[in-house]
Amino acid sequence: MTGSAIDLRTMEATAPALVSLYKSAGISLRKHGLEGVRAAVYLVLDHSGSMRPYYRDGTVQAFADRVLGLSAHLDDGRVPAVFFSTGIDAVEEIPLAGHQGRIAEIASRLGHMGKTAYDAAMEAVIDHYLDSGAADPALVVFQTDGGPLDKTAAERYLCKAARLPLFWQFVGFGRTRSTQFDFLRRLDELPVPQRRVVDNAGYFHAGPDPREVPDSVLFDRLVMEFPSWLASARAAGVVRT
Repeated sequence: MTGSAIDLRTMEATAPALVSLYKSAGISLRKHGLEGVRAAVYLVLDHSGSMRPYYRDGTVQAFADRVLGLSAHLDDGRVPAVFFSTGIDAVEEIPLAGHQGRIAEIASRLGHMGKTAYDAAMEAVIDHYLDSGAADPALVVFQTDGGPLDKTAAERYLCKAARLPLFWQFVGFGRTRSTQFDFLRRLDELPVPQRRVVDNAGYFHAGPDPREVPDSVLFDRLVMEFPSWLASARAAGVVRT
């Protein structure tokens, strides 16, 4: 299969504000040998109390817009978004049409911003993916600004999910030297095959102001580990498409 799921002309008509992001995402996908690849794209957003400034200043919306620009190449441009804190605060869809202000609109009705339960968010993604009946593998962009409430549960979910066609790309927001991200670095390096059948996760840190990360760099980081996972997941029979 070649070409993007959604072409440039459709992007220009449906979401003109995302056209530059769409073009930049396309360059990164070609660079990493992913042009024409199809994958469901999920966005997991940390809605814990410490994330409040990122929602308020538009950082989360800007990040969602970038993921939407990527999704237009890989999928249908409608991204299921899981908002999580102590539990699941919402599972919503972010479409190309009407994407502007969508994050603020959703967040405005979520109420209390709790703590950070990765395992609840991972379970929500797994359930949504299995219920959707999708045939394509999935790229899960999992954003957080801190470590999980229950490290053991998060690790267990990641290892169990390695048998599903889901790749988890974790993205850290916040201070670069924060020990909050030590767990994610460890999660990224869990041994294969002792703990999981394939390496099904990546991690990178987007810094205290993720909007300062150039689009080209962000897209490269979002997709650079996806091809090697696809290859190993196909070899292990996890991905069959």
